[in-house]
Amino acid sequence: MGAPRLVVVKCGGNSDVNAAGICADVAGLVKEGHRLVVVHGGSAEIDRLAGELDVPQRRLVSPDGVSARHTDEATLAVVTLALAGSVKPKLVSELLGRGIPAVGLTGLDGGLVLTRRKKGQKAVVDGRTVVVRDDHSGRIEAVRGELIATLLAHGYVPVVSPPASDEHGAPVNADADRVAAALAAELDADQLVLLTGAAGVLADPDDEDSVLADCEVARAGAPGEFARGGMALKLVAAREALLGGVGQVTVADGRSEGAVGEALRGAGTDVRLTSSQQPDQEQELPGIDRE
Repeated sequence: MGAPRLVVVKCGGNSDVNAAGICADVAGLVKEGHRLVVVHGGSAEIDRLAGELDVPQRRLVSPDGVSARHTDEATLAVVTLALAGSVKPKLVSELLGRGIPAVGLTGLDGGLVLTRRKKGQKAVVDGRTVVVRDDHSGRIEAVRGELIATLLAHGYVPVVSPPASDEHGAPVNADADRVAAALAAELDADQLVLLTGAAGVLADPDDEDSVLADCEVARAGAPGEFARGGMALKLVAAREALLGGVGQVTVADGRSEGAVGEALRGAGTDVRLTSSQQPDQEQELPGIDRE
């Protein structure tokens, strides 16, 4: 891996991802001199806690087929409890136990992740495209990278997750992959690694061996033919990171030991921008919480 690098790692939140193994790998890389920022989601814990608290869950599907969790007021409370109260302490504890001074943050802390609350977003309901207006989520407008840079400069490993802050300082949900992308761009990271419960971007979602070595995403609009299910928002996030100047974006397998190191050595799928220019068209994707 050569000289020390600045890497943003998104630890997926589905039940297949080996969070403890990712923390062990992060700890090893930090001890080698690399600077790392960990961003996490927590879809499995959100689902578990929502069931325990009897909070109904709903999914929104955008006109181009992207599916994500609908965040009503009750679900926002569940998301906050799950991420800040359960997933994050476990990750911080894993890192501390390995001698790494980790600091847990949400996007609310210090106004780290600033969004503009979505007034409405398009979704397909009963075969019709409608505008959903009761979703407590925001579109990321800025991140305050100086807080993360200060922590990194003093040897800490930031562990970051939603919720974020809207324009009035109120909490809103934000897609964790896109939070990772925004942080990576703001910090001028060498690489963004999106770890998930698959070996990378698959040409055939039913064939684990169909991992693409490279995947191109359009500079605007729908993220492409391989954007299926949860991969769609990951490819949107990858595009945003690349457009923001991040040197390399990799979607890789978060289920095995050594996942981060393997991604830095070339495992998984490298995501690249298409060379052709396309019309600028803002896509209102239901970018909420994914793995």
